[in-house]
Amino acid sequence: MERNYKIYILYFFIILTLSSCSSLIFPVASDVNQLELGMSKEQVTKILGSTYIIAEKRMEDENMIEVLSYKCFYMYDEFYFYLLFENDKLEKWHRELLPKNETIIKKQM
Repeated sequence: MERNYKIYILYFFIILTLSSCSSLIFPVASDVNQLELGMSKEQVTKILGSTYIIAEKRMEDENMIEVLSYKCFYMYDEFYFYLLFENDKLEKWHRELLPKNETIIKKQM
């Protein structure tokens, strides 16, 4: 009986550890709430991490425009944070939700 108790405790700590790792891989709402307009790309990536994809990069009227994309998950939904930088300063960001059922439908087409 004592052996089973130890196994349950081990499983509990494994599940706890794995669930806490998701916030290390993907940014969460509390991380995004720390963002402020005018932050540098370096400041933003310190908060959200370096797991982004450069969604767009271009020159516009002698200004460097760069859009970073972070993929996130919550429950069964998938969403993306898009952050627009102009000359290395955060100008705006937004989130796009992609519900799980839309992902399945798009993959079937």
